Amino acid sequence: MFKINENYLKLPGSYLFSTIAKKVAAYKAENPDKTVISLGIGDVTLPLAPAVISRLHSAVDEMAVKETFRGYAPDLGYEFLRSAIVKNDYLARGAQIAIDEIFVSDGAKSDSGNIGEIFSVDNRIAVCDPVYPVYVDSNVMAGRAGDYLPDQGKFSNVIYMPCTAENNFMPALPEETPDIIYLCFPNNPTGTTIPKAELQKWVDYALEKGAVIIYDAAYEAYISEDDVAHTIYECEGADRCAIELRSFSKNAGFTGTRLGFTVIPKALKCGDVSLNSLWARRHGTKFNGAPYIIQAAGETVYSPEGQAQTKEMVAYYMENAAAIRAGLEAGGYTVFGGINAPYIWMKTPDGMSSWDFFDYLLKGANVVGTPGSGFGPHGEGYFRLTAFGSHESTQEALARIRSL
Repeated sequence: MFKINENYLKLPGSYLFSTIAKKVAAYKAENPDKTVISLGIGDVTLPLAPAVISRLHSAVDEMAVKETFRGYAPDLGYEFLRSAIVKNDYLARGAQIAIDEIFVSDGAKSDSGNIGEIFSVDNRIAVCDPVYPVYVDSNVMAGRAGDYLPDQGKFSNVIYMPCTAENNFMPALPEETPDIIYLCFPNNPTGTTIPKAELQKWVDYALEKGAVIIYDAAYEAYISEDDVAHTIYECEGADRCAIELRSFSKNAGFTGTRLGFTVIPKALKCGDVSLNSLWARRHGTKFNGAPYIIQAAGETVYSPEGQAQTKEMVAYYMENAAAIRAGLEAGGYTVFGGINAPYIWMKTPDGMSSWDFFDYLLKGANVVGTPGSGFGPHGEGYFRLTAFGSHESTQEALARIRSL
């Protein structure tokens, strides 16, 4: 008889955002007269930039003409997009990344879940706590996380690095030695980040220990402070120890069109084996490329018009973040984030649990957020709100919350 991957059975419950969706759907069904405002999932709401839409239309027209029709994309992605990425995201910041070190994909979530395939199951991972659930869940599925410990809300073979108000949500270098370190800055869910000098310490640590850093930079477009790195490759030696994940979802609104990329420098090796070559083999075997029309639109993000228009989108969401932060603080809440990221991380009032506060907001204010405990044990007692709504819905949600 066939057998299943029993590692899936170790996952507690369903995926965090699936659970939230079910609870909200049930509430709406029971209360059809209520208007629910979601500040929960990190999905954008503004339409794609005009320059991007224009390029999508022209790319679709190209697909209707024999001479300009495109079939399968090249394994690593079209050269026109990878060249634009190298020029604007790396060379412009002094990072010497080459075009053949860029792998275009359908999004950072896919890559963050799949990147573990090029590593042995015997590797031990370290994650911030709280953390984006995909990092841990994908390693559970691979059999790398050990057993779930219900009384601790942890997995036995994962090194958890607490990020709390007491340490300004900056993880300390772990005492136990990890093989793979997941870092996300600006951070999801806390909305906080670390100075470039602190990030350099992580690079130095990884080089010393022989570890690799999986660096999620999906929110780099929201950075507003000068001392924060936009890419880990601004740090000396990062090309020898770090893989960077990037997304077009949050900076350019591609959540519904799906586009991202992963950077693996050729200098990053395990002994004599290049991780770049391993990911190229995996990419070519299991992925047939992001659609031409989407990659063409992605290139337009780097055009002068595209850059100006997407910056306006980012600024719009950060106006929401500032409003949420200021409004909650005025209401007596303790809040973090919202300066270099579109997330606000708030402390639940009166010692309420994260899920109790979720229910309290949903039923009392018809507002949806994300319980902090869904991101890890140290997320308990916190709650995440996103800035991706409209100005109007954000202000209405704030008014409802403060009325409680």
